[in-house]
Amino acid sequence: MAQGYFITGTDTEIGKTHSAVQLVRHWQAQGKRVLAMKPVASGCDILPDGSWHNDDVARLVAATGQTDLALMNPYRFLPPVSPHIAAREAGVEIDLAVIADHYQRLAAQADVVLVEGAGGWLAPLSDRYRMQELAQQLQLPVILVVGMRLGCINHALLSAQAIQASGCQLAGWIANRVVPNQLAYADNLATLKQYLGEPLLEIPYGA
Repeated sequence: MAQGYFITGTDTEIGKTHSAVQLVRHWQAQGKRVLAMKPVASGCDILPDGSWHNDDVARLVAATGQTDLALMNPYRFLPPVSPHIAAREAGVEIDLAVIADHYQRLAAQADVVLVEGAGGWLAPLSDRYRMQELAQQLQLPVILVVGMRLGCINHALLSAQAIQASGCQLAGWIANRVVPNQLAYADNLATLKQYLGEPLLEIPYGA
């Protein structure tokens, strides 16, 4: 059975997919079979041939070479809004048991499986569930992607606190430089290291 990780972030648009791709490449370089999962993707387009396209899913597919999109991405929605809103508008109820089944099928084929959430740790999936409950259902250690910009320390510490309070393991964190010249970057990084500890993966801007 594969080692799995749940990828969450301090916010949306802070580089969860970019970070996941970097991790995929890291483990592939070690000779491991790595698969990815994006259980819920909102913000999709319908292509001329009738197929659905989501940028995050496409980037993960390009990195892993997966071909079974329905297995890696069981829930997809057109509007680029919070998953619980998109699902409600589509008349769909996101079922954590379905996602768990898809994960187990992927895990049987791989050495490592990365599961990328949508939005941040407490982003809702429905009136009942949030990303937190999905990670708990999958029983996976969590990797926190920190978008390195003004305000990131507070966002990162709140997210880490919520992850640990949920009973999930914070396996590590990623400092992703989302702006080219963050003021006091080194000081911000040092502060985060002080509170979050190691391990840490640092991704330069534009990498």
